Amino acid sequence: MAIYLPELSAHDVSFPAVQSALTEPDGLLAMGGDLSPARLLNAYSQAIFPWFSQGDPLLWWSPSQRAVFAPDSLKLNRTLKKQLHRYQLHFSVNTAFAQVIALCAAPRAKQPGTWILPKMQQAYLQLHLQGYAHSIEVWQQDKLVGGLYGVQVGSLFCGESMFNRLPDTAKLALIVLQQHLQQVAPGWIDCQMPNPFLLQLGATPLPRPDYIVLLQACAKQQVPASHWRAGPLAPELLDA
Repeated sequence: MAIYLPELSAHDVSFPAVQSALTEPDGLLAMGGDLSPARLLNAYSQAIFPWFSQGDPLLWWSPSQRAVFAPDSLKLNRTLKKQLHRYQLHFSVNTAFAQVIALCAAPRAKQPGTWILPKMQQAYLQLHLQGYAHSIEVWQQDKLVGGLYGVQVGSLFCGESMFNRLPDTAKLALIVLQQHLQQVAPGWIDCQMPNPFLLQLGATPLPRPDYIVLLQACAKQQVPASHWRAGPLAPELLDA
């Protein structure tokens, strides 16, 4: 069956109403346009994000359910505490954004391809340079072994991707992210589409209308730019 998708203009960064997104595949909203900072920021402010593979047109999505971590929902359990001390890990913010996104894009054992194509990497690097996209890094000595990146919309962190080079380091990065956010904000994290991994970690599926209410409320609560200043994160952060 043929799918009709609105095609975005190269000169207009607006989007169709998210209520017009398809139900199959869930959330597919539009195609085309570009990955300029202005369009990306407009997308995130309306519960929309880009996701496409090599050879596909640029596709934009607003799924009917979002995977969201509520404040205080990410905790350090006994297993993670053991991993933290076993590998002698430490953490930082925004010190290796380009490396984090490149490692998120690297082939994985059960996923040889990637949707984080070079033009996606460049687009989010531009958002990072403008102060809108951020990374959390996990280090073992001077080796980057885990991390994540995403886009900040007010007090809501919209996570894009994460990676492990040691067991559980992506989980630890997620916990550190929420603890870091909760120093200045409630600590909401959006992880886009629900999947078994996110649900096992404690993510809650949130219907699109409810997510939009949350997004609009968070957009009014700004996080100080200084909170994302590049540097190490306090060792006691995980004890919070």
